[in-house]
Amino acid sequence: MSSRHHIDDFMRGRIIGKIEEGRKITDVAREFDIAHSVVSRLWKSFKTTGMCSRRHGGDRVRSGKSVSCCLRKADLPKTVARRLREGELYARRPVVCVPLTRQHRTARLQWCREHHNWTEQDWACVLFSDESRFSLSSNCRRQLIWRESGTAYRPENIQEKDRYPTCSIMVWAGIMINSRTRLHVVVNGTMTGQRYIDEVLLPHVRLFRGAVGDKFVFMDDNATYHRTLAVQDCLHSEGIERLVCPVRSLDLNPIENVWDALGRQVADRNYPRTNKNTLIRAPTEEWDKLPQQL
Repeated sequence: MSSRHHIDDFMRGRIIGKIEEGRKITDVAREFDIAHSVVSRLWKSFKTTGMCSRRHGGDRVRSGKSVSCCLRKADLPKTVARRLREGELYARRPVVCVPLTRQHRTARLQWCREHHNWTEQDWACVLFSDESRFSLSSNCRRQLIWRESGTAYRPENIQEKDRYPTCSIMVWAGIMINSRTRLHVVVNGTMTGQRYIDEVLLPHVRLFRGAVGDKFVFMDDNATYHRTLAVQDCLHSEGIERLVCPVRSLDLNPIENVWDALGRQVADRNYPRTNKNTLIRAPTEEWDKLPQQL
């Protein structure tokens, strides 16, 4: 078989072209009488760099010993990070969602087929609810993470998550068609099943149930504290029917659009959120400004 060093750029281009046509690496290697590993490495290199020609290392410029001593690997990242923080630039990383399996897609399709005949009057009886977290970071746009969304791989749906939040609050909200909306701020600690009952279900959701009547339907996501036995018993005792949403399907809840609008308004406020009190006021005040048409 031919050695990798004997493959010129023209043959490399032919090999890449064969694979792009849908040919298997094994078949291409057999056709050109080249080792499978050579073709495989060439294809991986092409997918990474977008080039099929070899890189020649003769023109590399090596840094001097004095430069490498000044820019040691152990010190350079810390120095760069410190300078960035001084300029209020913090490290950020893209958040990638969990992919949908065949079972997830089947459940989503079945759920949509079961509800595609619902009228606007039917959906007007549904209270859509969700929680979101806001922080004191300099770019505090609503950290919308489509962990369970089927459309999260689209570039416009991949958001960035702040890795260094100094202070944060949990916000719960509920929306209905042609009805007043509610927002509640969880100030201290994290949300639990009992706090969900005491601070959300009883003081807020139960009021919607009483106003709408027997046709009232409550929709939340599959968070762990939403699915505790205590929460299920509370909903049953209050006569609240739950609209079960398939897992990894946050995009089926229209409140996600409201979170996006609220996050943009909070991020565009003129004065910064320097402490927890201003952080609490920001989403509360901006929530009241959201029009019902939204």
